Amino acid sequence: MTSMPSTHRFTTLRRAGIGLALVGTLALLSACASPSVEDYAQERPALDLRQYFNGPLTAHGMFTDRQGKVVKRFTVQMTGKWTGNEGVLEEHFVYSDGTTQERTWHIQYLGEGRYSGQAGDVVGPATGQAAGNALHWNYVLALPVNGRVWNVRMDDWMYLMDGRTMLNRTAMSKFGIHLGDLTISFTKGSE
Repeated sequence: MTSMPSTHRFTTLRRAGIGLALVGTLALLSACASPSVEDYAQERPALDLRQYFNGPLTAHGMFTDRQGKVVKRFTVQMTGKWTGNEGVLEEHFVYSDGTTQERTWHIQYLGEGRYSGQAGDVVGPATGQAAGNALHWNYVLALPVNGRVWNVRMDDWMYLMDGRTMLNRTAMSKFGIHLGDLTISFTKGSE
């Protein structure tokens, strides 16, 4: 019986190791992959921001830090108004510590479920893509923190639950580091 030369055995084991490492890496990457808005294309009711953010709305939300601790709660009174594909969404925030904030979004429908938006404390344009009952919205928010302003990346997902209720979950990060999350429940109509 002849034995395999040691260099051939090493090369065979090395190739098998590289193959296993590649398979493991691909499995890890697919497990970490974010959902796509297209994953929700068949979900109903269909979300159209021009319809949902038209008229009065009320939202309740909270910020949680990276450990999941609630840092701040808030209520938002909103009014949306659309003219064709151009929308304005006025937001009035009241936070649990008694502070208030105003934000006005200018949103444009670009067709095929695509949206862009701007607001005074948003750095550059916000971009969004809707499919089915979901909208994936990305933007950078200039967020005041302890007397400084941080530009925080907002990875925003909205899900229309029925004709009146929409849920929103946003992951907040800076330099790729997860800072915390924002959770909001929207109700169409005023309270």
